[in-house]
Amino acid sequence: MKDFLQNETFRKAVFIILAVLCLTPLISSPLALALGFCLAVLIGNPFEMHLHRYIHLLLQISIVGLGFGLKLDEALQAGKTGFFLTIISIITVMVLGYILGKLFKLEKKLSYLISAGTAICGGSAIAAVSPIIKPDTKEISLGLAIIFTLNSVALFVYPAMGHLLQLSQEQFGLWCAVGIHDTSSVVGAAGKYGNEALKTATTVKLARALWIIPVSVITMFIFKNKESKIKIPWFIGWFVLAILLNTYFPVFSLFSSSVTAVAKSGLNLTLFFIGSTLSIRTLKTIGIKPLAVAVILWITISVGSLLYIIS
Repeated sequence: MKDFLQNETFRKAVFIILAVLCLTPLISSPLALALGFCLAVLIGNPFEMHLHRYIHLLLQISIVGLGFGLKLDEALQAGKTGFFLTIISIITVMVLGYILGKLFKLEKKLSYLISAGTAICGGSAIAAVSPIIKPDTKEISLGLAIIFTLNSVALFVYPAMGHLLQLSQEQFGLWCAVGIHDTSSVVGAAGKYGNEALKTATTVKLARALWIIPVSVITMFIFKNKESKIKIPWFIGWFVLAILLNTYFPVFSLFSSSVTAVAKSGLNLTLFFIGSTLSIRTLKTIGIKPLAVAVILWITISVGSLLYIIS
Protein backbone atom coordinates (compact mmCIF):
# COMPACT_ATOMS: atom_id res chain seq x y z
CA MET A 1 0.00 0.00 0.00
CA LYS A 2 2.82 2.38 0.91
CA ASP A 3 4.57 1.66 -2.39
CA PHE A 4 1.33 2.37 -4.26
CA LEU A 5 0.86 5.73 -2.50
CA GLN A 6 4.41 6.71 -3.42
CA ASN A 7 3.93 5.75 -7.08
CA GLU A 8 4.83 8.84 -9.13
CA THR A 9 1.99 8.45 -11.63
CA PHE A 10 -0.56 8.01 -8.84
CA ARG A 11 0.75 11.06 -6.95
CA LYS A 12 0.61 13.25 -10.05
CA ALA A 13 -2.91 12.05 -10.88
CA VAL A 14 -4.17 12.83 -7.36
CA PHE A 15 -2.50 16.26 -7.44
CA ILE A 16 -4.09 17.16 -10.79
CA ILE A 17 -7.56 15.91 -9.74
CA LEU A 18 -7.46 17.96 -6.52
CA ALA A 19 -6.14 21.02 -8.37
CA VAL A 20 -9.03 20.85 -10.85
CA LEU A 21 -11.49 20.32 -7.99
CA CYS A 22 -10.19 23.51 -6.33
CA LEU A 23 -11.23 25.44 -9.43
CA THR A 24 -14.87 24.53 -8.85
CA PRO A 25 -17.35 26.29 -6.51
CA LEU A 26 -17.43 23.11 -4.39
CA ILE A 27 -14.15 24.02 -2.68
CA SER A 28 -13.76 27.04 -0.37
CA SER A 29 -10.47 28.86 0.21
CA PRO A 30 -9.72 27.22 3.60
CA LEU A 31 -10.60 23.79 2.22
CA ALA A 32 -8.29 24.31 -0.79
CA LEU A 33 -5.43 25.09 1.58
CA ALA A 34 -6.28 22.07 3.77
CA LEU A 35 -6.43 19.75 0.75
CA GLY A 36 -2.98 20.90 -0.34
CA PHE A 37 -1.54 20.33 3.12
CA CYS A 38 -3.13 16.88 3.44
CA LEU A 39 -1.73 15.89 0.05
CA ALA A 40 1.76 17.03 1.09
CA VAL A 41 1.59 15.06 4.35
CA LEU A 42 0.00 11.86 3.03
CA ILE A 43 1.67 11.27 -0.35
CA GLY A 44 3.94 14.26 -0.93
CA ASN A 45 3.83 16.92 -3.64
CA PRO A 46 5.16 15.48 -6.93
CA PHE A 47 5.58 18.98 -8.40
CA GLU A 48 7.08 20.77 -5.38
CA MET A 49 10.37 21.60 -7.11
CA HIS A 50 8.60 23.40 -9.94
CA LEU A 51 5.62 24.89 -8.12
CA HIS A 52 7.14 27.82 -6.22
CA ARG A 53 7.80 29.85 -9.37
CA TYR A 54 4.14 29.65 -10.39
CA ILE A 55 2.48 30.44 -7.04
CA HIS A 56 3.25 34.17 -7.07
CA LEU A 57 2.47 34.49 -10.79
CA LEU A 58 -0.94 32.84 -10.38
CA LEU A 59 -1.66 34.98 -7.31
CA GLN A 60 -0.78 38.19 -9.18
CA ILE A 61 -2.91 37.29 -12.22
CA SER A 62 -5.86 36.41 -9.96
CA ILE A 63 -5.61 39.68 -8.04
CA VAL A 64 -5.55 41.68 -11.27
CA GLY A 65 -8.72 39.79 -12.26
CA LEU A 66 -10.38 40.89 -9.02
CA GLY A 67 -9.74 44.48 -10.07
CA PHE A 68 -12.48 44.09 -12.70
CA GLY A 69 -14.97 43.66 -9.85
CA LEU A 70 -14.16 47.05 -8.33
CA LYS A 71 -15.11 50.65 -9.13
CA LEU A 72 -12.68 53.51 -8.56
CA ASP A 73 -14.77 55.17 -5.83
CA GLU A 74 -14.92 51.89 -3.89
CA ALA A 75 -11.16 51.44 -4.15
CA LEU A 76 -10.42 55.01 -3.06
CA GLN A 77 -12.78 54.77 -0.09
CA ALA A 78 -11.23 51.49 1.05
CA GLY A 79 -7.70 52.85 0.64
CA LYS A 80 -8.57 56.00 2.55
CA THR A 81 -10.13 53.98 5.38
CA GLY A 82 -7.06 51.81 5.84
CA PHE A 83 -4.32 54.41 5.31
CA PHE A 84 -3.82 55.58 8.89
CA LEU A 85 -4.16 52.07 10.34
CA THR A 86 -1.61 50.80 7.83
CA ILE A 87 1.03 53.35 8.86
CA ILE A 88 0.54 52.78 12.59
CA SER A 89 0.55 48.99 12.29
CA ILE A 90 3.69 48.85 10.13
CA ILE A 91 5.66 51.11 12.50
CA THR A 92 4.40 49.19 15.55
CA VAL A 93 5.32 45.76 14.15
CA MET A 94 8.77 46.78 12.92
CA VAL A 95 9.69 48.44 16.25
CA LEU A 96 8.21 45.64 18.36
CA GLY A 97 9.91 43.06 16.12
CA TYR A 98 13.29 44.70 16.79
CA ILE A 99 12.67 44.70 20.56
CA LEU A 100 11.47 41.07 20.61
CA GLY A 101 14.42 40.01 18.49
CA LYS A 102 16.75 41.43 21.13
CA LEU A 103 14.81 39.89 24.03
CA PHE A 104 14.69 36.43 22.44
CA LYS A 105 18.26 36.75 21.14
CA LEU A 106 17.28 35.98 17.56
CA GLU A 107 19.61 36.51 14.63
CA LYS A 108 19.14 40.12 13.48
CA LYS A 109 18.37 39.17 9.88
CA LEU A 110 15.85 36.46 10.80
CA SER A 111 14.11 38.82 13.20
CA TYR A 112 13.93 41.47 10.47
CA LEU A 113 12.50 39.01 7.93
CA ILE A 114 9.74 37.95 10.33
CA SER A 115 8.95 41.58 11.22
CA ALA A 116 8.78 42.70 7.57
CA GLY A 117 6.65 39.71 6.60
CA THR A 118 4.21 40.41 9.44
CA ALA A 119 4.12 44.18 8.92
CA ILE A 120 3.56 44.36 5.18
CA CYS A 121 2.64 41.38 3.02
CA GLY A 122 4.13 38.11 4.13
CA GLY A 123 6.25 36.20 1.65
CA SER A 124 6.37 39.10 -0.81
CA ALA A 125 7.94 41.38 1.80
CA ILE A 126 10.46 38.70 2.76
CA ALA A 127 11.36 38.25 -0.91
CA ALA A 128 11.74 42.03 -1.28
CA VAL A 129 14.07 42.67 1.66
CA SER A 130 16.11 39.45 1.39
CA PRO A 131 18.41 40.71 -1.42
CA ILE A 132 19.10 43.82 0.68
CA ILE A 133 19.93 42.25 4.04
CA LYS A 134 21.43 39.08 2.45
CA PRO A 135 20.34 36.41 4.97
CA ASP A 136 21.41 32.81 4.43
CA THR A 137 19.06 30.32 2.75
CA LYS A 138 18.07 28.73 6.05
CA GLU A 139 16.91 32.07 7.50
CA ILE A 140 14.81 32.82 4.39
CA SER A 141 13.25 29.34 4.45
CA LEU A 142 12.54 29.62 8.18
CA GLY A 143 10.96 33.06 7.81
CA LEU A 144 8.75 31.87 4.95
CA ALA A 145 7.76 28.68 6.79
CA ILE A 146 6.64 30.66 9.85
CA ILE A 147 4.71 33.23 7.84
CA PHE A 148 2.95 30.63 5.68
CA THR A 149 2.07 28.54 8.75
CA LEU A 150 0.45 31.50 10.52
CA ASN A 151 -1.29 32.44 7.26
CA SER A 152 -2.82 28.98 7.17
CA VAL A 153 -4.10 29.35 10.73
CA ALA A 154 -5.49 32.83 9.97
CA LEU A 155 -7.47 31.54 6.99
CA PHE A 156 -9.56 29.44 9.38
CA VAL A 157 -9.52 31.64 12.51
CA TYR A 158 -10.36 35.05 11.04
CA PRO A 159 -13.73 34.22 9.38
CA ALA A 160 -14.84 32.35 12.52
CA MET A 161 -13.89 35.31 14.73
CA GLY A 162 -15.49 37.76 12.32
CA HIS A 163 -18.84 35.97 12.55
CA LEU A 164 -18.50 35.56 16.31
CA LEU A 165 -17.92 39.30 16.75
CA GLN A 166 -20.54 40.14 14.10
CA LEU A 167 -18.17 42.36 12.14
CA SER A 168 -19.57 44.15 9.11
CA GLN A 169 -18.24 43.33 5.65
CA GLU A 170 -16.11 46.49 5.58
CA GLN A 171 -14.80 45.95 9.11
CA PHE A 172 -13.80 42.37 8.39
CA GLY A 173 -12.17 43.25 5.08
CA LEU A 174 -10.08 45.94 6.76
CA TRP A 175 -9.15 43.60 9.63
CA CYS A 176 -8.02 40.91 7.19
CA ALA A 177 -5.89 43.35 5.20
CA VAL A 178 -4.05 44.52 8.32
CA GLY A 179 -3.91 41.39 10.46
CA ILE A 180 -3.18 38.59 7.98
CA HIS A 181 0.32 38.46 6.52
CA ASP A 182 0.12 37.17 2.95
CA THR A 183 -2.14 38.53 0.21
CA SER A 184 -3.36 35.06 -0.77
CA SER A 185 -4.73 34.33 2.71
CA VAL A 186 -6.14 37.87 3.04
CA VAL A 187 -8.16 37.43 -0.14
CA GLY A 188 -9.09 33.85 0.75
CA ALA A 189 -10.43 34.76 4.20
CA ALA A 190 -12.23 37.89 2.97
CA GLY A 191 -13.73 36.05 0.00
CA LYS A 192 -15.19 33.45 2.37
CA TYR A 193 -16.74 36.25 4.46
CA GLY A 194 -18.41 38.07 1.57
CA ASN A 195 -17.97 40.08 -1.64
CA GLU A 196 -17.86 43.48 0.06
CA ALA A 197 -15.26 42.24 2.52
CA LEU A 198 -13.25 40.94 -0.44
CA LYS A 199 -13.30 44.33 -2.17
CA THR A 200 -12.13 46.18 0.94
CA ALA A 201 -9.49 43.61 1.85
CA THR A 202 -7.97 43.41 -1.64
CA THR A 203 -7.71 47.17 -2.07
CA VAL A 204 -6.29 47.89 1.39
CA LYS A 205 -3.85 44.97 1.22
CA LEU A 206 -2.43 46.02 -2.15
CA ALA A 207 -2.12 49.62 -0.99
CA ARG A 208 -0.30 48.21 2.04
CA ALA A 209 1.99 46.17 -0.24
CA LEU A 210 3.28 49.41 -1.77
CA TRP A 211 4.96 50.09 1.56
CA ILE A 212 7.53 47.52 0.45
CA ILE A 213 9.22 50.39 -1.39
CA PRO A 214 9.85 52.83 1.53
CA VAL A 215 10.61 49.93 3.90
CA SER A 216 13.16 48.58 1.41
CA VAL A 217 14.82 52.00 1.21
CA ILE A 218 15.02 52.22 5.01
CA THR A 219 16.34 48.65 5.10
CA MET A 220 19.25 49.62 2.84
CA PHE A 221 20.35 52.24 5.36
CA ILE A 222 19.86 49.98 8.39
CA PHE A 223 21.96 47.20 6.87
CA LYS A 224 24.29 49.65 5.06
CA ASN A 225 23.74 48.14 1.63
CA LYS A 226 23.02 50.90 -0.91
CA GLU A 227 23.92 48.76 -3.92
CA SER A 228 20.86 46.48 -3.71
CA LYS A 229 17.92 46.91 -6.05
CA ILE A 230 14.40 47.44 -4.71
CA LYS A 231 11.78 44.98 -5.92
CA ILE A 232 8.66 46.95 -6.85
CA PRO A 233 5.36 45.00 -6.98
CA TRP A 234 4.46 46.10 -10.51
CA PHE A 235 1.35 43.90 -10.72
CA ILE A 236 -0.43 46.41 -8.44
CA GLY A 237 -0.33 48.81 -11.39
CA TRP A 238 -2.23 46.25 -13.49
CA PHE A 239 -4.75 45.91 -10.65
CA VAL A 240 -5.33 49.68 -10.70
CA LEU A 241 -5.66 49.60 -14.51
CA ALA A 242 -8.31 46.88 -14.23
CA ILE A 243 -10.27 49.09 -11.79
CA LEU A 244 -10.03 52.07 -14.14
CA LEU A 245 -11.17 50.03 -17.15
CA ASN A 246 -14.12 48.64 -15.21
CA THR A 247 -15.04 52.15 -13.98
CA TYR A 248 -14.79 54.22 -17.16
CA PHE A 249 -15.44 51.71 -19.96
CA PRO A 250 -18.93 50.17 -19.65
CA VAL A 251 -18.06 47.40 -22.12
CA PHE A 252 -15.92 45.75 -19.45
CA SER A 253 -18.93 45.41 -17.14
CA LEU A 254 -20.32 42.84 -19.59
CA PHE A 255 -17.76 40.26 -18.54
CA SER A 256 -16.45 41.65 -15.22
CA SER A 257 -18.46 39.13 -13.17
CA SER A 258 -17.04 36.24 -15.21
CA VAL A 259 -13.48 37.54 -14.82
CA THR A 260 -13.82 37.94 -11.05
CA ALA A 261 -15.31 34.42 -10.79
CA VAL A 262 -12.29 33.01 -12.63
CA ALA A 263 -9.98 35.11 -10.44
CA LYS A 264 -11.54 33.66 -7.26
CA SER A 265 -11.02 30.15 -8.64
CA GLY A 266 -7.42 31.08 -9.38
CA LEU A 267 -6.97 32.20 -5.77
CA ASN A 268 -8.35 28.89 -4.52
CA LEU A 269 -5.85 27.08 -6.73
CA THR A 270 -3.07 29.32 -5.38
CA LEU A 271 -3.98 28.37 -1.81
CA PHE A 272 -4.01 24.68 -2.79
CA PHE A 273 -0.51 25.12 -4.24
CA ILE A 274 0.66 26.89 -1.06
CA GLY A 275 -0.81 24.16 1.14
CA SER A 276 0.91 21.48 -0.94
CA THR A 277 4.31 23.07 -0.32
CA LEU A 278 3.86 22.80 3.45
CA SER A 279 4.70 19.54 5.17
CA ILE A 280 5.46 18.10 8.59
CA ARG A 281 9.13 18.21 7.63
CA THR A 282 8.88 21.94 6.89
CA LEU A 283 7.01 22.66 10.13
CA LYS A 284 9.63 20.79 12.17
CA THR A 285 12.29 23.26 11.00
CA ILE A 286 10.53 26.08 12.88
CA GLY A 287 12.25 26.82 16.19
CA ILE A 288 10.45 27.90 19.36
CA LYS A 289 12.05 31.36 19.62
CA PRO A 290 11.36 32.62 16.06
CA LEU A 291 7.86 31.14 16.23
CA ALA A 292 7.24 32.89 19.56
CA VAL A 293 8.34 36.24 18.11
CA ALA A 294 6.13 35.76 15.05
CA VAL A 295 3.09 34.75 17.12
CA ILE A 296 3.49 37.72 19.50
CA LEU A 297 3.74 40.10 16.54
CA TRP A 298 0.73 38.49 14.87
CA ILE A 299 -1.42 38.62 18.01
CA THR A 300 -0.39 42.25 18.61
CA ILE A 301 -1.33 43.38 15.11
CA SER A 302 -4.52 41.28 15.06
CA VAL A 303 -5.86 42.40 18.42
CA GLY A 304 -4.65 45.98 18.07
CA SER A 305 -6.17 46.50 14.62
CA LEU A 306 -9.42 44.83 15.67
CA LEU A 307 -9.82 47.12 18.68
CA TYR A 308 -9.13 50.15 16.46
CA ILE A 309 -11.67 49.01 13.85
CA ILE A 310 -14.54 48.29 16.26
CA SER A 311 -13.93 51.31 18.50
